[in-house]
Amino acid sequence: MELNYDDNAKIFKALSDSSRLKIIDILSCGEKCACDILEFFDFTQPTLSHHMKVLSDCGLVEVRKEGLWNHYSLNINNCNKLTLFMMNLITETKDCICKDKSKCTCKSI
Repeated sequence: MELNYDDNAKIFKALSDSSRLKIIDILSCGEKCACDILEFFDFTQPTLSHHMKVLSDCGLVEVRKEGLWNHYSLNINNCNKLTLFMMNLITETKDCICKDKSKCTCKSI
């Protein structure tokens, strides 16, 4: 498996905000309306919209519009890809990025 560092770095950047991590946790329970997500925070709807745009732009969250409200859910496929990327990144494998195993600093966990 080839690791795509650039794309995943964008996702990790999106997740480097504690509010966005909390939003991911909230959405792990299932689809939520923006109004329901707002109940967990002490910020405005435009701030929530910004966070949701960041999460949807990196592919972790999907948006469904219904009337005046947006409904958000996790893109499970992309979340699973991110999990696999992280597992491959921190686990020594036969496809280790190091070419000379005698000089490899990879550690098994």
